[in-house]
Amino acid sequence: MDQEQGPADLKWSAQYTLSSTSRGAQLPGDKMLLPPSALEQLLAAAPTITIDNDRPHITSFDPFNPYTYDAERQARAQVQDRYQQLPHPLTFKLVNPENNRVLYAGIREFSAEEGQIVLSSFLREALGIEEPSAESSRRGTPGGDNDGNQAMANGLENSAGPKITVHAKQLPKGTFVKLRPLEAGYDPEDWKSLLEEHLRSNFTTLTNGEVLVVYGGRGVNGKREEFRFLVDGFKPKGDAVLVIDTDLEVDIEALNEDQARETLKTIAAKRHRAPGTDEGSSVGGIIDIFRAQDAQVLEGEYVDFELPSWDRSQGLEISLGEVDDDAELDLFISPYSSRQRVRPREYEHVFAELSSRHPKSIRLQPTNAELDEAEAIYISVRAYPSDTPTSTPIPFRLNVSMFDPKTSTTTNGSNEKEDAHGPDDTTTCPGKLILCRFCHLQVPQEGDPTEPASAELLLSGLTPHELADGGRTTECHLCNKIVRFRDMETHLRHHDLERLSRPTPRLCRNVNCGRTQDGANKMGDTRAGTRKGQGPGNEIGLCSVCYGPLYVSMHDPEGKALRRRIERRYLSQLLTGCGKAWCRNEYCRTGRKNLGQGDKSVSTKDAIPMVKPLLEGMDGRGYTTPLHFCVDERSQKNRTLAEMMTAERGIEGKGGYALEWCTAALEAEGGNLDKGQAWLKGWAPQRIEAGQ
Repeated sequence: MDQEQGPADLKWSAQYTLSSTSRGAQLPGDKMLLPPSALEQLLAAAPTITIDNDRPHITSFDPFNPYTYDAERQARAQVQDRYQQLPHPLTFKLVNPENNRVLYAGIREFSAEEGQIVLSSFLREALGIEEPSAESSRRGTPGGDNDGNQAMANGLENSAGPKITVHAKQLPKGTFVKLRPLEAGYDPEDWKSLLEEHLRSNFTTLTNGEVLVVYGGRGVNGKREEFRFLVDGFKPKGDAVLVIDTDLEVDIEALNEDQARETLKTIAAKRHRAPGTDEGSSVGGIIDIFRAQDAQVLEGEYVDFELPSWDRSQGLEISLGEVDDDAELDLFISPYSSRQRVRPREYEHVFAELSSRHPKSIRLQPTNAELDEAEAIYISVRAYPSDTPTSTPIPFRLNVSMFDPKTSTTTNGSNEKEDAHGPDDTTTCPGKLILCRFCHLQVPQEGDPTEPASAELLLSGLTPHELADGGRTTECHLCNKIVRFRDMETHLRHHDLERLSRPTPRLCRNVNCGRTQDGANKMGDTRAGTRKGQGPGNEIGLCSVCYGPLYVSMHDPEGKALRRRIERRYLSQLLTGCGKAWCRNEYCRTGRKNLGQGDKSVSTKDAIPMVKPLLEGMDGRGYTTPLHFCVDERSQKNRTLAEMMTAERGIEGKGGYALEWCTAALEAEGGNLDKGQAWLKGWAPQRIEAGQ
């Protein structure tokens, strides 16, 4: 069977009525919507691809295994030699029969009404289609031309409206495009990065001769800046190219020499008045408390300052003064936080003083909710553009100071303004940048937080982006359970409650032992051994390991026999020693030698008076006297490390952790110091010292 070198071109065309729905305003760039039947027709017209039958159809195929060989043969018999495949991405040629304008576009979805096509605002304008008026929409009726010729699309009669002919058209990937600015004065620093983002987010194709509009920031009058370019030539040559999944080189060339000269002149003038120059606005930057900063600003421009730190228990007063009487300066403030990521501007700010009186100030109380998570405070001063613009900068003085909210008051009728708020639409704009608490990226918040679309948004306090992003799952580092990102905070609070209510570990009564009586595990259970039947099993407060040598199976209700066994063990340690090189027990001959106290033998006559005080409280009524038995090397090391850990200060200078918890942490983590400290942070409450 001959194998094809590649898929043939997709040949398909149809005519649709332009939909009057408002869905087109929501489509970006060159995107459009077609009806579901268009997808079925495209699949039917799709070119066929030859299957490579030399490649195994099952992953475990072994030609020498009769079972897999037979399975492979059956799999090949069930699969056709050829199948249909749509090209990717799907691109189309659009024709407006009324004016013969041609444009190329990409597809967003196959969700339009049958017989209709939905075009983005960009496509409608490029095809020369005017927005329908309300009157013409009301009197629209089914019909055709006056001469009786009906307009048909896919065999169906359509409602009155503009007809658009759609042809499937595969385009080559572009490597070069030439753009010509339609106005003089465009500075590449203003639109270069915007162009790349605009093409990547909104366009699949570019058509030769179309006008590309790139939107910038807000201008002097609050309107968005527009940079308009004429698409004038490609490589490879043709009517249109693909602009996705390709490295596209962009060349900007002026329409003519006059425009080029005007652009250079405008840019040179802008550079002459750039921030930091004598004739430009000040650079701004970091501002200190109690140190006023003198600066200047041109009309229509902003000077940005930043207050990185301040005393959170005190109020802040930001003052703007030393301004000429006829000058109009505005003061804008925005705390820099996860919910506010941009510099304050007229169209997006949290606090503002816009009156025409000077000096002006804004007071921020320490209890203001907007300051709770603020990492810094952004301050911006803008010179409002006048009817007769001037090129002379306006001088001003900005001062930031603190005040005591308990003693300081604001006089009625003064120029001071407490907690002035910005316009409501700055916080509800779906495009407002936030710092997502889950992906830790600056992204649009997507949606109106004041009017949540679902009860889940209202209860969670998340933005729509965070609600979707927080649906991903991860493993809890404490209990290893799979938890959604947005539920992790609540999950960890449960761990906090468990940590505060968890029973305190009980230390082994042997002061040389680094174990607890009940045993501790990695999951924070301080009674793990007892739950498994491996608890102490005695009333004198020793762990099971230390009590083992003292255990006998005899009835001893008053503990007299146990007292004699403890006495004999003490005498054995003092007279002969344990012989262990790591021993540091002061009540052991070997331990004293290792501690540098000499290898002195003690007679039985002298040892008995030494042991007698250690047996007090061993009468079965309290068992409160500490015991001093020799232990294994690991247990002794854990005890030493636990005493060092409990002597350290805790997080932020708090009380640290008690000896019981430090001992349990090392026991649970097998003596590993780093893991033990992590265990304490996850499972142990910090001790509270006096004065806290």
